[in-house]
Amino acid sequence: MPETEIKGQSLSELAQTCHSIAKEKGFWEKERNIGEALMLVVTELAEAMEAHRHQDEANFKEELADTFIRLLDLCGGLGIDIEKEISEKCEVNKNRPYKHGKIC
Repeated sequence: MPETEIKGQSLSELAQTCHSIAKEKGFWEKERNIGEALMLVVTELAEAMEAHRHQDEANFKEELADTFIRLLDLCGGLGIDIEKEISEKCEVNKNRPYKHGKIC
C-alpha cells in the first residue's frame, strides 16, 4: 500500500486498514486464536531486538512496523476502539506516581 494511503489515518482507521489486509490474505478465515495472535506480536518484537543487536536499522524499523500492524489488525478484528482505550489509559497513567512508585 502506498505510503500516502496510510499517512494521516487515525489509529482506528489504521486498525481497519491492517485488519482488511490481514483478512484479504486469509488470516481471519476462521476465529483467531487470541493467544497465537498475541505471541505473533511478541515474535515481531523479538525480531526487532535481533535487528537491534545486529545494528540493522532498516530491519529494526520494519519489525517495529510489523509489531504495530499485528496489534492494529488484532484490534480491528476484535472491534476494539484502540484510540478510546489509549486515551483512557493515558488518563490513568497521568495520575500515577513518578515511575509508578518504583525505586528501580
